[in-house]
Amino acid sequence: MSEPRLVEVRRNVLKQNDVIARDLREQFRNAGVFVVSLVSSPGSGKTTFLEKTLTQLQPQYRVAALVGDLATENDAVRLARSKAPVKQITTGTLCHLEAAMVESALKEWDVGQLDFLFIENVGNLVCPSAYDLGEDLRLVLLSVTEGEDKPLKYPHMFRAAAVVVLTKTDLLPHVGFDVGECLANVRRVNPAARVFQLSVRNGSGVPELCDWMASQTRVARA
Repeated sequence: MSEPRLVEVRRNVLKQNDVIARDLREQFRNAGVFVVSLVSSPGSGKTTFLEKTLTQLQPQYRVAALVGDLATENDAVRLARSKAPVKQITTGTLCHLEAAMVESALKEWDVGQLDFLFIENVGNLVCPSAYDLGEDLRLVLLSVTEGEDKPLKYPHMFRAAAVVVLTKTDLLPHVGFDVGECLANVRRVNPAARVFQLSVRNGSGVPELCDWMASQTRVARA
């Protein structure tokens, strides 16, 4: 298959995805549910962060989560400990979620009964950046166990995210990670990004992020 043909196929796939994502976004807005998608590289603490967030937002808000992974339902089992409705999306060989997968996974749910819906994407900082899932907010996680140059190495993802969350900050005394350099790199790629620093282990920063997201739901519904 020639390169122009590959480009055309990709454009068609993305166009179809965008059509479904627009429909989903309209459904979500009509239902009054605020949708947050989470993206990161593997090992950033995305699932642990989501479990803590679901627990933190309950019982004040009605929350649920969709979890994407190549195989297994391990993440969904972990998140079920939060007592929130959780559903696993197994992608097989696909390294990202698509809007059609989200649409299919939600068929048995009444999103009008939710205040927050979280969508945890497959651990990957490349292809998820191109796929709109109908979310209100895209949040990218970066742990202090990764390199400060991640925003520069994966600029498309960091440009596509409205919020950057620096995770595992309790490990800063034990790793050679320069927070200032990392944040400067975020600003080079996406000057408008909102940045939060937190540790799920000691709980610092999590309430502030949850409060901020709750404030965004009020803005979205206004």
